[in-house]
Amino acid sequence: MKIIHFFTLFTFVFLMSCQESTKKSNMTDQNLKNTAKGKLFIIGGGERPDFLVDRMVSEAQLNQDDYVAILPMSSEQPDSAFIFASQQFVKRKIKTMNCNFKKGEDLNPQKLDSLLKAKLIYVSGGNQNKFMAVLENTKAKQTLLDAFNNGSMIAGTSAGAAMMSEKMITGNGLKEVVEQKEFTKKEESSEQMITSNIPKEESKTFVNIEDSNVEISQGMGLLKTVIIDQHFIIRSRYNRLISVAIEYPEQKAVGIDEATALLVKGDSAEVVGNAQVVVVENPTKSKTVLNGKLGATNMVLHLYLNGQKFSLVK
Repeated sequence: MKIIHFFTLFTFVFLMSCQESTKKSNMTDQNLKNTAKGKLFIIGGGERPDFLVDRMVSEAQLNQDDYVAILPMSSEQPDSAFIFASQQFVKRKIKTMNCNFKKGEDLNPQKLDSLLKAKLIYVSGGNQNKFMAVLENTKAKQTLLDAFNNGSMIAGTSAGAAMMSEKMITGNGLKEVVEQKEFTKKEESSEQMITSNIPKEESKTFVNIEDSNVEISQGMGLLKTVIIDQHFIIRSRYNRLISVAIEYPEQKAVGIDEATALLVKGDSAEVVGNAQVVVVENPTKSKTVLNGKLGATNMVLHLYLNGQKFSLVK
């Protein structure tokens, strides 16, 4: 009789444990889902062909009575970056608003209100670390998040793409990086041209797949399940993305090439552009380290082209 009671109690405890585990798992999955009403348009840098910009404007549902709020703080020359970023919208007879401010300051109440009401908020290229440093602990940061949650589109190129992840690639190598050979200068026909002093870390590439080498910091958190890399194929950033996929297996490591964007709606992403988007996954969370070098098995690589879609959650 005691044995029957024991097994009854054991079964009860086991079932309760399973229910609690499932509940926690569901809560975690729910926390990772993108519940914001807004969209993201994440551009890998370089030139922005007309059909790419037209798609961004169309998805943001902009018309000639609307305006685009531009945040140019990634750039070392934000006023010039604003002018160059504005051109693609002025060409379409869409008004723009300069939302630049310096570290230690914040936007005034009128501009904060305009930022909140903008259908499209655009972040220029430059240095994502600078952008986050300026934005941190400001009302503008929360306003940007509120705008996205309420239905605004957040778009960005280069640094403006990297900053969208919760876990943000800074561009710095903590161990070994090497100077990369001269890049194709196509992106310098955009706002990158006036910031032609490309940040030093952007002129380097990772020559090894090493343990604890890729520096990750806090980004905007618009994407919870994805780490974004940009200028991806043209700058051969495969080693960096593979390292990220091994060391952050719960994330999808996504590399967006130049003249190409990801349009994000909820947890679905669509490729828009001339080149490819590379996605690296580590579904078994495989990781080995030998003499500082990373190893892994059963990793998965996807290569997506214009018009193709994929899920941002596992």
